[in-house]
Amino acid sequence: MRASAAAVLWLALAGCARFDAVLGQRWAVVHFKSQTSVATLLKVRAACSDVPNVHAERLPTVRDAATMVYALRYRTDHASDANLAALQICLQRFPSVAGIDFQDSGNG
Repeated sequence: MRASAAAVLWLALAGCARFDAVLGQRWAVVHFKSQTSVATLLKVRAACSDVPNVHAERLPTVRDAATMVYALRYRTDHASDANLAALQICLQRFPSVAGIDFQDSGNG
């Protein structure tokens, strides 16, 4: 009986930990002006990938204009307000960037 109660408690705690991890996800989605080339998007990604606690997400395997238009996303789970401001300042240096949308798992 004790073993089964311990197993149930362990499963409940493990489930809560995974749920908390999902709720803690944050990211920044970069929007580009129409007709922005894939090469420009990659240049922006490379230039702004050194901000602390901000990590560019993996790019799609097919890199054409249709798949890349919304492909630039940065994970910001552990980023401070200063880190997010640094990312925004970096991205705003590029005229092809139309905007940045900061989101978290509660935006769904």
